[in-house]
Amino acid sequence: MCTATSAGRENTDLSNGNDSAADAPRQGEEAEAIAGAFVRARLAGAALPAFPGNIPADLVAAYAVQDLAIAQWPDEVVGWKVGYIQPPRRDGSGDERLLGPIFRRNLWPAAGQVELPVFAGGFAAVEAEYVLRLQQDAPAGKTEWTPQEAAALPATLHTGIEIASSPLATINALGPRVVVSDFGNNNGLVMGAEIPDWRAIPEPQLVAATWIGGECVGRGGATTLPGGLLAAYAFALARSARRGRPLRRGELIATGNATGIHDVAIGQGVRVEFDGHGAIEGRAVAARGRP
Repeated sequence: MCTATSAGRENTDLSNGNDSAADAPRQGEEAEAIAGAFVRARLAGAALPAFPGNIPADLVAAYAVQDLAIAQWPDEVVGWKVGYIQPPRRDGSGDERLLGPIFRRNLWPAAGQVELPVFAGGFAAVEAEYVLRLQQDAPAGKTEWTPQEAAALPATLHTGIEIASSPLATINALGPRVVVSDFGNNNGLVMGAEIPDWRAIPEPQLVAATWIGGECVGRGGATTLPGGLLAAYAFALARSARRGRPLRRGELIATGNATGIHDVAIGQGVRVEFDGHGAIEGRAVAARGRP
C-alpha cells in the first residue's frame, strides 16, 4: 500500500519566491522578450540558466507574458492546467489558483507506457490529475463563477498525468508569477479513462497514488487541494473569461495535483493508480526540439 504523501510540496514550490527579483517589467518589449525566450527554449528542448528578464510585477502582467507566448507557439490550445497558489504568494488579484495552456500536440492518450517529455537541465516533475472535459460552451459574458455554478455546467471527468516541466529549473521556487509566465510550468497531459457518473461519487472517494521508479511518492485524491474539483473548475471558468478566453465545449481542465508535485529524472518510470479507475504508466524522456 502507498502511504506516502507530498501534498505539502506545493507549499514549498509556490511560497518561497524571491521578492527582491520582482521588479515590474517594462510594458511591451520586455514582456515580448520574456515570452520569446521561453518559446525559443521550449522549441529547442533546451534549458534556461535564469529567468529571462525582470519577474512580472503581478499575475496580470504574468498572464500578459503567457498570452504573448501562446500567440508565438505553433500549436492550438486544447485545455488548461490549474495550479494552486499558497496564501503567502497571492497578489492583489485575489486568485488562489493559476492557469497554464495545454497544447494539442502535447496531449496523449494513456495507452501502454507513455513517453513523458521533460527538459534536461530544467524543472521536471509529474502530477496525478483529475481532468474535466467540458460538454458545452461556458456563457461568454459570465466572468464570475462559484463552485455551485460550475457544477451545473456539464463536464465529464477523466484520470490523467500532468507533465510539469519547464526549461527553467527554478520556476517553482521563484513563485507563481514565473510559473504563469512559462505556460504554467506545463509540458503536456496524458489522458486516462473516464470516471462514469462522477458527480454521484463523493470526492473523498476519488483517491490516487503515484509511484516513481518503483517507489510510492505520494497518495491523495480529489480533495488534496482546498475546494476540490469544483473550486478548480470555477476558477478556470472565471479566469479564462476575464482573459477573453471563455471555455468551450471539448476543452480540458487539469484540476490540480492530486498526490503532490513529484520530481522525476529522465529514464524513470511513473505509475499513477486511481483507486477503482485504472492506472496510467509512463517513462520520463528528454524533451526534443521542434521544427
